[in-house]
Amino acid sequence: MTPRLPSREEAIPGRPGPVYTVPDRHTVLGRPLTGPYPADLEVADFALGCFWGAERVFWRTPGVWTTLVGYQGGHTEYPMYEEVCSGLTGHAEAVRVVFDPALLSYGELLKVFWEAHDPTQGHRQGNDIGTQYRSAVYTHSPEQSATALASREAYQSALNARGLGAITTAILPAGPFYPAEARHQQYLDKNPAGYCGIGGTGVSCPVGVDPA
Repeated sequence: MTPRLPSREEAIPGRPGPVYTVPDRHTVLGRPLTGPYPADLEVADFALGCFWGAERVFWRTPGVWTTLVGYQGGHTEYPMYEEVCSGLTGHAEAVRVVFDPALLSYGELLKVFWEAHDPTQGHRQGNDIGTQYRSAVYTHSPEQSATALASREAYQSALNARGLGAITTAILPAGPFYPAEARHQQYLDKNPAGYCGIGGTGVSCPVGVDPA
């Protein structure tokens, strides 16, 4: 049976505020996990499967200032991990990427995103099945949205040339981002042999595509 996103009426009721605290510092980069961030930095949000492996891809990318994992795109306010895994919150497992645009463009960050996972799989990534593992880009400005849409079109052309399927990635304005529990932050730094279920298609994504 194909996983289905719940409606707002079907979603688990939320909470008025968080029920756990988030660590102050990134265990790898040593910088604050949550904002406010320095004014010369930008924020990008991505969902591409299990957030443990996805976060590691981004913290290893030069120009990234900090990362944190959380829940985004659903209905339930301040959800917990087990609730997100039930599929009844509507949230995706997401990574917030804070980056220095003087060192790393948003287009280059999208290249990392596309190449790190298979965006054609719908509500799954590899053996991880469920709406929480869907592919999505949550944008923070009209410029990010235009760049993401152009990048998706360019990557679809690259996938078509290799005989691969249609991209299922949603590109939507960013809504609330709820940081995940402390045990999930930089999980693969604390558990180097831990599970990582994401993997790319092997198709390179063009960079520097002009928005239509």
